Amino acid sequence: MSVSQMVANYDLSKVPSKTVKGRKIEAPAFKGPIAKKALRAAAKDHFNGWRRENGRVGVRNHVLLLPLDDLSNAACEAVANNVKGVMAIPHAYGRLQFGADLDLHFRTLIGTGANPNVAAVIVIGIEDGWTKVVVDGIAKTGKPVVGFGIEGHGDIATIARASYVAKEFVQWSSELQREKCSVSELWVSTKCGESDTTTGLSSCPTVGAMYDKWLPRGIYGVFGETSEITGAEHLCKARAATPAVGERWYKMWKAYQDDVIEAHKTSDLSDSQPTKGNIAGGLTTIEEKALGNLEKIGRESRYIDILEPAEAPAKGPGLYFMDTSSAAAECVTLMAAGGYVVHTFPTGQGNVIGNPIVPVIKITGNPKTMRTMPEHIDVDVSGILRRDVTIPEAGDMLIESIVRTANGRLTAAEALGHREYSMTKLYRSA
Repeated sequence: MSVSQMVANYDLSKVPSKTVKGRKIEAPAFKGPIAKKALRAAAKDHFNGWRRENGRVGVRNHVLLLPLDDLSNAACEAVANNVKGVMAIPHAYGRLQFGADLDLHFRTLIGTGANPNVAAVIVIGIEDGWTKVVVDGIAKTGKPVVGFGIEGHGDIATIARASYVAKEFVQWSSELQREKCSVSELWVSTKCGESDTTTGLSSCPTVGAMYDKWLPRGIYGVFGETSEITGAEHLCKARAATPAVGERWYKMWKAYQDDVIEAHKTSDLSDSQPTKGNIAGGLTTIEEKALGNLEKIGRESRYIDILEPAEAPAKGPGLYFMDTSSAAAECVTLMAAGGYVVHTFPTGQGNVIGNPIVPVIKITGNPKTMRTMPEHIDVDVSGILRRDVTIPEAGDMLIESIVRTANGRLTAAEALGHREYSMTKLYRSA
């Protein structure tokens, strides 16, 4: 189908638009012929991905420059400027961390480099010791990875050495071929953001319908946002696969409440949970938000295990809960570090989050958001509210979008250059 034919099939509504050769162009609405195509495509069993050395399958083929610490950001960005096709991921932490905070720091960096969407990695740190910890962790996947320490060499020499390797990695990775893979090999994460009254009625249930359809086929799924379950914790506990897993989940949630929320809040969480955007969208309590949040796991799905932040699942295919913040960039970063290769992101008021290595698919059921922020939305499910589309059909539309994304189609966030990467820090450094 040509671009002009695709545009002609879009449901053109009162959306701010540009005119190209006399034709108005809007974001895809997934209605009419497109919706029917989505329903047909939902039956697809395969996608074309990159199989990595450890057997995992990626949907992107990045070469990363990974700074061990904040001091090494400049060197990584300089190498990325020298060598096209390599991506630097600057971040704010990595000095004088200790204990559980340091463990999480290493786990996040190693998980980021180990993600199947990454073909090869160059790690740059201020010194060799901690740099080697990250290099060795990523090397367990079998993918190419090297590390450079700046101390004793300086920026200019380190940048030169790393640039030569980066050029070789980029050329090597450019010849890697996609292969046909089963959708059962996909790892799909989810987190919602800027929720409103439409989110729990449309976009979150759309993700839930996808999980209900695909988890039985053998995919890995994950949800999180520990603080955002407050008010629905009894329902989340009951959705565990076994009573023992449910008790473990509740203990984790209670620890977050007691040790983090209650220990550090002022009077309440009114400036944080719900957010100002949530309140503007009609959600006045965290309980309302929690009930909508849980719609993302569908009607049939049961989570089989609890994950620490950035921890990879170890019990086989199924749905997992990861202990995370509800902040968008932090949560998506942790899930990507856990090994998930595609992220589904329901939004109501509109959220612009992306990620450097994982494509983020935005879903909304809010017609206003489709009018004001259409360039950020990948799947419009506002037809659910008009009763033009059922929730199972919306789930098929999302599945279609995931398959297309896995096959190489850029998400809105990728096309717009969103690469939000935010490390989670547990406490003050030494």
